[in-house]
Amino acid sequence: MKNAIFTVILLVISNIFMTFAWYGHLKLQDMKLITSNTPLFFVILLSWGIALAEYSCQVPANRIGFAGNGGPFSLMQLKVLQECITLVIFTIFTVVFFKGESLHWNHFAAFLCLIAAVYFVFMR
Repeated sequence: MKNAIFTVILLVISNIFMTFAWYGHLKLQDMKLITSNTPLFFVILLSWGIALAEYSCQVPANRIGFAGNGGPFSLMQLKVLQECITLVIFTIFTVVFFKGESLHWNHFAAFLCLIAAVYFVFMR
């Protein structure tokens, strides 16, 4: 149980960093901290720096959580869990940081499908 909780916590932290690495530069541009004229290589290096923190949590989460290493999750369960966490974190990020974005009925329908995916992948 401890490995499962620790795995989920690391996946949440990892996905927070991942979301900022992938989409944070758009918010920085929106805040005028960087511009559309900022060299792409600089933005890539910034994202890679953030992604290093993401991988520093993602890799241990997968090693600790994987059943082949004594963890509680199969590889498929780890992947579906990670994808669901990614979408929850991304949704929160989008609603909080990008005020112009909004959720619609089809987003909630997709979330229900993801919940079903989690149910089916964990079903014995």
